[in-house]
Amino acid sequence: MSPDPTSQQLDEETPLLRSEGNALAKKPQTPLPWRQFSMVLVLQIAEPMTSQVISPFAPQLIRDIGITHGDEALVSFYVGLLHSLFFATEALTIFHWSRLSDYIGRKPVLLIGLFGLSLSMFCFGLSKTFWTLVISRCLNGALNGNIGVMKSMVAEMTDSTNMARAWALLPLAWSSGATLGPLIGGGLARPADRFPNIFGGSEFLKKYPYFLPCAVPATVSALSWIVIFLYLNETSTPQTNISQLLPWKRRAIVPSPALETPPVSSLIGDKPVPIRALFVRRVLIATGSYASIALVDVAFRTVQPVFYATPISLGGLGLDTPAIGTILAVQGTSNGVMQILAFAKLHDIMGAKKLWLFAMTCALPMIALFPISGVVQSIWYLVALQIALTSCTNFAYGVSFIYIAAASPNRASVGATNWRQYLGGNLVYCVMVGMVCVATGVGILLPRTMWIN
Repeated sequence: MSPDPTSQQLDEETPLLRSEGNALAKKPQTPLPWRQFSMVLVLQIAEPMTSQVISPFAPQLIRDIGITHGDEALVSFYVGLLHSLFFATEALTIFHWSRLSDYIGRKPVLLIGLFGLSLSMFCFGLSKTFWTLVISRCLNGALNGNIGVMKSMVAEMTDSTNMARAWALLPLAWSSGATLGPLIGGGLARPADRFPNIFGGSEFLKKYPYFLPCAVPATVSALSWIVIFLYLNETSTPQTNISQLLPWKRRAIVPSPALETPPVSSLIGDKPVPIRALFVRRVLIATGSYASIALVDVAFRTVQPVFYATPISLGGLGLDTPAIGTILAVQGTSNGVMQILAFAKLHDIMGAKKLWLFAMTCALPMIALFPISGVVQSIWYLVALQIALTSCTNFAYGVSFIYIAAASPNRASVGATNWRQYLGGNLVYCVMVGMVCVATGVGILLPRTMWIN
């Protein structure tokens, strides 16, 4: 009797990609399907461009809308809130998109996500109050289920011989978006003020000074929608037709009592497994590794532009929007170059586990450079060192992706497994929301009149 696949455990001694003897080492590398894979790479650019484009001008945007009433110390709070809302709403909805892609296919969900990215960015650029900014960012995260789905497509396009190569290329696309986003945000924010000869006569851009940098990634997402609709092939086998999910198309289905609660072991086949089948040790370990690096990385990226924009008197570097955009663009380029040149080689030399631990170790001095940079004079050397450490830390992403792809119970459940990956990575924001709710609950218990001793 063959062992239950869900009972298999992954530890530090278990190879990620199993093979008989040394057959894997002798097997020739399968060529990547470049035509399809290149479209996934283009898609990979969309989200980091969307999420990072606001980083250079977010502090100034918060000042402009007046929500802080001149209190500079509150700028970082509201900037952090804007960044967090995207990931928090994404964490709350990513399961539904990933699970839906297991049933109706990857392509329809990608098209919905691209539409959501485009619409929400146009709305963000037209926002004039803090609450409209909040709604736009929530819409951005809630309608975007593309990241988990794209990872699923890559897992379905590759095999054990070319998986590491594919995961080394994906960060390059992500870094391209992370490079272009800050450049666009820093270079095109307030265009009427920065380029009066070109945009000085536009009353629209004077009224909406941040519309132009938001419109660029929105347009890229719209154009990507057209390309994906016309040329991208489906990589999974849809389990149902999307039209049957519509309320007016649903057919009454009477489940068989014998099939309502089958054992998990009987469900590991070519169909998506139930959620309970994902709560096994190897999936938890793999998604936990991603959650750890994502927690560190997202927190770092949220603090980074705020630290750069904070006045020197308050412990920051006091940099302007274009300078912040340039630094973040250089950082994105560095990440991409390091991933494409070094990831696959280091993975082969060090192995997955040692490379992941090395990457996380680099995060310690990366974070420690924040307070150090604020008190020394040679800040540009320290900023450069911090960028280099950031590139090394990002190696952990690629390793985690490989672990997650290997941990999925079957190919049909890759989407749901990737959901656990992103829920874990974005769990920090859910925790933050929970903390606010707890604090609010405590505040409700406070008496209307002060206690008298």
